[in-house]
Amino acid sequence: MLERGVRAAERGRIAEGLAQIREACAVDPGNPEPQAQLARWLSRLNRNDEALAAVARALALVPQSALCWDTVGVVLSRAGRHEQAVACFERAVALEPDRAGTHFNHAASLKFLGRFTEAEAAYEACIRRDPRFWRAHSALAATRLQTPERNHLARLERLLTTGLLEPDAELHLRHALAKELEDLGRDDEAFGHLLVGNARKHATTGYRFERDQSLFDAVMRLFPGVLPGPAHADLARDEITSAPIFVVGMPRTGTTLVERILSSHSQVASAGESQNFGVLLQRACRTQSPQVLDEATLAQSLRVDLQVLGRDYVERTRPPGQARPRFVDKLPLNFFYLGHIARALPAASIVVLRRHPLDTGLSNFRQLFATGFSYYEYARDLRDIGRYYVQFDRLVTHWQATLPGRVHEVRYEALVADQRVETERLLAHCRLPWEEACLHFDRNEHAVATASAVQVRQPLYASSVGRWRRFERRLQPLIDELLAAGVPVTD
Repeated sequence: MLERGVRAAERGRIAEGLAQIREACAVDPGNPEPQAQLARWLSRLNRNDEALAAVARALALVPQSALCWDTVGVVLSRAGRHEQAVACFERAVALEPDRAGTHFNHAASLKFLGRFTEAEAAYEACIRRDPRFWRAHSALAATRLQTPERNHLARLERLLTTGLLEPDAELHLRHALAKELEDLGRDDEAFGHLLVGNARKHATTGYRFERDQSLFDAVMRLFPGVLPGPAHADLARDEITSAPIFVVGMPRTGTTLVERILSSHSQVASAGESQNFGVLLQRACRTQSPQVLDEATLAQSLRVDLQVLGRDYVERTRPPGQARPRFVDKLPLNFFYLGHIARALPAASIVVLRRHPLDTGLSNFRQLFATGFSYYEYARDLRDIGRYYVQFDRLVTHWQATLPGRVHEVRYEALVADQRVETERLLAHCRLPWEEACLHFDRNEHAVATASAVQVRQPLYASSVGRWRRFERRLQPLIDELLAAGVPVTD
């Protein structure tokens, strides 16, 4: 029964699969395996409260198999419970030390916690057991700065030439090579690997920029005029003192950095990159699309009671067990929902990150996003990145006009140049008193489950400002798109 349920869920029939898994839980209540699988699929649906309840039931029954411990660990990791996840992965490794995937999961949670030396060892353990576990190579390369004495170039180049590789395998290997070559100052070779790997993957996705263009257009049609701002006198005191903070922007523009600054404040907890707002909006719209964000959902979205949705969002997203009254949600793509957020949560603070367009474009092109996440498919082609940036810039300008006074822009370069002044402005916008701890975000011990997990555990540095100049000759397609749209690319 359990196997039938899991097979159905893996084939996309998740509702049917969940029903059979629940039945297996009822038939064999003393078995932790059905509870672990129930947690797994509830987590996939972003039903984290239910998933964590199933995890608690599975753990109370003391799993005996490595797979069960690993499954529970993955659910805990997805929910941001990385300390607990690491403990589960350690149990799984002890029970079945030759399973490469468990070592990979263990390494990822260690990396999120800032335990980089242990993470590196766990990634190596994964690769020893399965050299073709491609994701481990790209993740390992990003764990530290590679040096002439310590790098993986020979292994990566050997794997790249061992035969015809699937596009995803080549993508991971070439991104790993690009990262390590760039660390060694071999920029032109690094960019060549990015071009080849990204182009091959891009050709398999069928991505067309018009799909994203339609989303930008649909959002702006929904909110054509100025939205009335909140009158704080009309807001309940607890709405103001417990209001969430949304940090949005294109990926790799400093969203994690700003989230770390804010969550270093004694009044602010981190909710990580929560998809809850978009997921709850789609559920309320009852659209059948497999995508959380699409035109059909947007078309129905203003028929939803957004204030009810806002209360549900806060209840589901506020980090459990936190005494801090406020929390920050830093999902970059929430910039599509700022009109909905303003209506659903009138007291919420909204922060938008901006970065030099060429550094933004280069950072997106260099980043190996999850291959199954369709919203970042634009990032594998320089021209598409340019088009996307133009529309993002247009949408942020639209939000500034329609949400006057609600949207605070943080320029990454300005934050690097004058951390104290920009942090003071940020805290003032979020209605937070000054705290010196916000200048020392690198001491923040909260887990970081994003691509910036390594960087944000260091003090602020300026080496990434103007990085595009190192690759200017290679960025011409991106530059052409920006200039054609009137976006300035000079400092």
